[in-house]
Amino acid sequence: MCVAVAVLVAGTVWLCASSAGFMEGPYGGYRVQDVDVNKLWTTAGSNGWRASSAPRSYWPSPPAETNGYLRVRCNGGLNQQRSAICNAVVAARIMNATLVLPELDTNSFWRDKSGFPGIYDVPHFLKTLKHDVHIVTSLPGIMSKGKTKKLKAHKIVPPRDAPLSWYTTLALEEMKKYGAIYLTPFSHRLAEDIDDPELQRLRCRVNYHALRFKPHIMKISNEIVNKLRSEGHFMSIHLRFEMDMLAFAGCIDIFTPEEQKILIEYREKNFAKKILVYRDRRIIGKCPLTPEEVGLILRAIGFDNSTRIYLASGEIFGGDRFMSPFRAMFPRLDNHSSVGPEKLEENTRGLAGSAVDYMVCLLSDIFMPTYDGPSNFANNLMGHRLYYGFRTTITPNRKALAPIFMDREEGHVTGFEDRVRLVMFNTHFGGPHKRIHPESFYTNSWPECFCHMNPMNPSDKCPSDDPHDVIGGQLQNEEIEDVDLKTTDNIESTTQIEETMI
Repeated sequence: MCVAVAVLVAGTVWLCASSAGFMEGPYGGYRVQDVDVNKLWTTAGSNGWRASSAPRSYWPSPPAETNGYLRVRCNGGLNQQRSAICNAVVAARIMNATLVLPELDTNSFWRDKSGFPGIYDVPHFLKTLKHDVHIVTSLPGIMSKGKTKKLKAHKIVPPRDAPLSWYTTLALEEMKKYGAIYLTPFSHRLAEDIDDPELQRLRCRVNYHALRFKPHIMKISNEIVNKLRSEGHFMSIHLRFEMDMLAFAGCIDIFTPEEQKILIEYREKNFAKKILVYRDRRIIGKCPLTPEEVGLILRAIGFDNSTRIYLASGEIFGGDRFMSPFRAMFPRLDNHSSVGPEKLEENTRGLAGSAVDYMVCLLSDIFMPTYDGPSNFANNLMGHRLYYGFRTTITPNRKALAPIFMDREEGHVTGFEDRVRLVMFNTHFGGPHKRIHPESFYTNSWPECFCHMNPMNPSDKCPSDDPHDVIGGQLQNEEIEDVDLKTTDNIESTTQIEETMI
């Protein structure tokens, strides 16, 4: 399969960027001083770190006999479901349960009934995790009164952010009692902060190795990337200026009375009742950036109107009235509708369309989220790009930028771009950095899922086996398939690879 960049299969690709124009920041991140914008097209510095989710202590294969079956329903969008799948595997591991292939919610928003087998490569998922958990595609049949019928799972609503102890006590007791349990809904139902690095590394193995999209999704994504890269570098932007997010954030004052009515009705129907004041929300960074604000940030950093940009977004609320200023600054805008095959149009609102956007953003030279708060898409992508060789990510600090934009709206434009640059250049740009609450583990799995090639701390040492093996030789000497990495020093060239990782 042909892609425009080398893609990580098992482990990560390390593309060493020049550090000229960059100053080493804490934890290996980079702060920009007198930045040459061209340097941002390369990856951030690794400072000796590389991705590794292989176990670093004894990690036995699961016992042949398990305590029962675990069935889960992963609700939410594609990436909310993705993190739920990771949590389900961890839950199955600690409960010694057989995991039933996770169900993906077919809610009214997505209107997508493709499910796990329609989005992900099931054989690859089963094969990659065979030394971690037992997985079946459906509950088995049982004999009852001389007839075979499917085992019925006992339904449980798990608490949000449940600790490991909930699964190993209450949930496990119910599993042993009924033979199978059904956890629904299963979004954010396992605590992110787990004081067990091996379980965190298991999450990474699921997220960055086992969960690979189906070949047709990968093919479409690669076609889009190749088209975009045929003319040089490209940037991807997750433009989260959509009705659901604006209603959730309570940022409605900039819209017409008719549009405000739509947002208010949507909020009352879908979210908890809460009084939200637009100015207060904006000043604390809770409002998504407008398309124009995104353009102003990019222009202040130093990108010009020749920059090619791929937009990953749904329908922009307010339409062309908000997009026109952005398009005037950066006319080379594309999305999967403009550069993708026509057949994708049949499912642009469904999970497949979101999967294609995810892949294109993963492979882009630069990624910029505009609302990373509760956005699982942006959070997961930032974490994936970090794992995939510290690929450059430009993350606007909306709270720090808010007063600058508010001053501009009041006519105070002197020093505007200098102030924006001061905020934007105080960032790690996708390099390794310490995870500080409320940053999600799925946004930053450092240091658990990384190792250091010349460590000062022995616990950071890379496994002595092939660091690109998913599990390595630590699973009771069981044979693990080696996957060759293909790397390139020139991210502009087109590289032939057998498989792409996702």
